[in-house]
Amino acid sequence: MKTRMLLPLLAVIMLLTACAPGVVRQGEVGVKRKFGKLSDEIYGPGMYFYNPVFARFIKTPVRTNNLEVFLNLPSKEGLTIQSEISILYRVREKDIPKVITEVGETYEMDMILPVFRSAAADISARFMAKDMHTAERATIENAIKDRMDEVLGHRGFEIESVLMKSIRMPAGLSRAIEEKLTADQEAQRMEFVLQKEKLEAERRRIEAEGKRDAQKIIAEGLTREIIELRSLETLSDLANSSNTKIIISDGKTPYFVNTGADPKQ
Repeated sequence: MKTRMLLPLLAVIMLLTACAPGVVRQGEVGVKRKFGKLSDEIYGPGMYFYNPVFARFIKTPVRTNNLEVFLNLPSKEGLTIQSEISILYRVREKDIPKVITEVGETYEMDMILPVFRSAAADISARFMAKDMHTAERATIENAIKDRMDEVLGHRGFEIESVLMKSIRMPAGLSRAIEEKLTADQEAQRMEFVLQKEKLEAERRRIEAEGKRDAQKIIAEGLTREIIELRSLETLSDLANSSNTKIIISDGKTPYFVNTGADPKQ
């Protein structure tokens, strides 16, 4: 009879003293919730024991998480743009108890996604659809990230990046954007050609001005005395030549020289 009475008591004692292991892996931290109250102590990677009857061991990742979202974004002109966006975020380790207490363990669904959807819709509505295919995409990404930081930063979350991985536009709009980009590239090419032609024309003008200035300088320097001196030098050279020649001159300036054939011929 006494044995039967002791068995339930022993079972209760064993249940009260039973311990279960809790393993925290790399990139995680753990906190204990005992009697519904969350402890402020944070447990790093390792093995810990707790009583599963009265306590619970909650593990939360503190590494960078990649949350992928498929979302329809509005544009400034009222179009709907299908997009695939990645949110890179992490929970600050020191704020884990705060996050679990104030937001809960399903913080992605309850906090991060709603804030992202609101921020993405508000920011994208300020831009034209074509901006999502140009360098403005980075501006949109940074604006969404900054808006999320404003709301989530003091709640224990750190938004690292917002990446627009793919953008799908209506077929007609996408084709129009491609045609415009092609036209812009052609216009840039023509601008380059025109600039090149302008530079070549300027080079030729400068070259012509240089030749004109050189000829002007030479013409200004040719006095009558210099011409007569050069003429006498020419007469002297012709006189010493072995070729047959006829020189018509007024004695000062030769104005016709006829070089004959070789005398041997």
